[in-house]
Amino acid sequence: MSLVKKIIIGVAVYLVFLIALFPASVAVKLAPLPNNIAISGVSGTIWSGNADLVTVQKRQLELIQWQLSPWGLFLGKANLDLVIGNRASAVNGKGFVSLSASGINAKELRFDAPSSFLIGNTRLPFRAEVEGNFSLIVQQLDQGQPWCEQLNGKLFAQHLQVNNQFGQYPLGDVGVGLSCVDGNIKIATDETMNQLGLTGNAVVKADNLLQVTAKIKETDAQPNDLKQALTFLGKKDSQGFYPISYQGRLPGL
Repeated sequence: MSLVKKIIIGVAVYLVFLIALFPASVAVKLAPLPNNIAISGVSGTIWSGNADLVTVQKRQLELIQWQLSPWGLFLGKANLDLVIGNRASAVNGKGFVSLSASGINAKELRFDAPSSFLIGNTRLPFRAEVEGNFSLIVQQLDQGQPWCEQLNGKLFAQHLQVNNQFGQYPLGDVGVGLSCVDGNIKIATDETMNQLGLTGNAVVKADNLLQVTAKIKETDAQPNDLKQALTFLGKKDSQGFYPISYQGRLPGL
């Protein structure tokens, strides 16, 4: 074997090991991160690494682990297996996320967080305060315009409590289904997914516009403040349902 071939092979092997073992901490330092994102305690490689803390808009994610597939990069995609925290963490999750020029795709995604993490310092209408724990489960998400191309998932709220200037509302456990309709996010629930006598849907459209079409009837599980407030919704129908209708900006945004 000639000296030139040996040099070429040596350089090729060196580059392979350099890429395979490229430190994640160096990649983070070189990456042009937005000002509202900070990452610390990074270890491992860009292909298999860890971060002790990721801060996004003052919200903290701890114990992040990732596996990056090198084969996806040849197709222009960053395919990541992500793990956030663990079952003992207040904020935790895992799933498969793919990033590309066309947007975000996710499969078998689960994310659990308390209301304090999700809401942060956002001011809600009527000086409302929300307590509870939320679990998001997404079987499939394909980003599109304005929001999605495909969405199949559910969102659960456990021990949901809403307090505002009108009263206190212990709402219990509430579940909603998530889907995609004409590029918009559709949120739907019925009486099998809550104890509030609530059924209907909300559609999140472009520019954070929200359209709600639902109805609610009095049940024994409702808090008294909610029962007393139902009459303000209008006249109930023959089945005892009061109408809920709203169209405007998404509250808090």
